[in-house]
Amino acid sequence: MKIGEIAPDFTLHDQDRNLFNLGQHLGKGPIVIFFYPKDDSPVCTAEACAFRDRYQVFQTMGALVVGISSDSEASHQSFAAKNNLPFTLLSDEKGETRDAFGVPKKFGILPGRVTYILDKQGILRGMSNSLTNAKSHIEDALAVIRSL
Repeated sequence: MKIGEIAPDFTLHDQDRNLFNLGQHLGKGPIVIFFYPKDDSPVCTAEACAFRDRYQVFQTMGALVVGISSDSEASHQSFAAKNNLPFTLLSDEKGETRDAFGVPKKFGILPGRVTYILDKQGILRGMSNSLTNAKSHIEDALAVIRSL
């Protein structure tokens, strides 16, 4: 995806096995979608916890935060409970949503770590792409939302 493009619509199951459809959340406020490689890995846990720690700020700004990986709903449920994550985690086991967004793979095999910041119409207004500096994704997302 490139800045200014409309995000692809998708429907995935969340950690509670409920369906989440992106289109149903448009029009309400900015949406932050962070794709991450794996539940419970050190960097992914740090990233999720950094989003958790700033979650109130995102809520105050009217933003929805959603995490997506290829892990199962059960894995997400455990990951969310273990780390007290207040936001939705979506299971993209086939990687179709990751592919639709164009999340690159690192070294051709590792799922990438990219955060997309959408405005309330679903237009991409910013992104952060760093496999190792996960905490920068939170500050990048907040900066984009402040500029909307």
